[in-house]
Amino acid sequence: MQELQLGKLRYLVTFPEGFSDEKRYPVILCLHGAGSRGSDIRALISNPFFKLIEKHERFPFVCIAPLCSENTWFDLWEHLEKLVVEIAGLPFADQNRIYLMGASMGGYATWQLAMSMPRYFAAIVPICGGGMYWNAERLVNVPVWAFHGAKDPVVLLEESVKMVEAVNRSGGKAKLTVYPENGHDAWSDTYSDPNVFLWLLQHRCENGNACVDNYNCSDLYG
Repeated sequence: MQELQLGKLRYLVTFPEGFSDEKRYPVILCLHGAGSRGSDIRALISNPFFKLIEKHERFPFVCIAPLCSENTWFDLWEHLEKLVVEIAGLPFADQNRIYLMGASMGGYATWQLAMSMPRYFAAIVPICGGGMYWNAERLVNVPVWAFHGAKDPVVLLEESVKMVEAVNRSGGKAKLTVYPENGHDAWSDTYSDPNVFLWLLQHRCENGNACVDNYNCSDLYG
């Protein structure tokens, strides 16, 4: 595990076993929730994401997890976008297999970052998050697998439902898994499930530079 910094963002990077600079690897950008905010990078080391992916055998991904040192990811948005561009330019990163996932506050940021920069992501996994479903058309070519707890008292299940339905209405490919007995913690089951990561690997980036945005009339949309 390495600690690096880009602008105001400090982030951790883990590498698959047998990593070689001469090969290209799938990359997961993971955005943590509000519970790991702060200035102490050690909060990321103990984040459930890193603790749970360690249990997967032959895990092929380079994983990159930035630390939110402000109140929300949206306070660091410019730096987060620069990190995405940085990742795409890494010599060991497979540009066609960059994936995005995040939980809670990171789930909201996952939805929004994918809508802001859809051409970079091959697939996304937003967990117990939500977003601006009126803008979901921008994800028409970005496969989505969302997760949520049915008994979540912090972020209501309908937030994920609205986003997934909006993507599918636009002709995209989004699905939602609901854990019937889970509260807000939908991430532990998701990070522990090898099928989630196998699903990611099935997808390569197909978005190119194509983006859809039909909400450009101020008379109708403010």
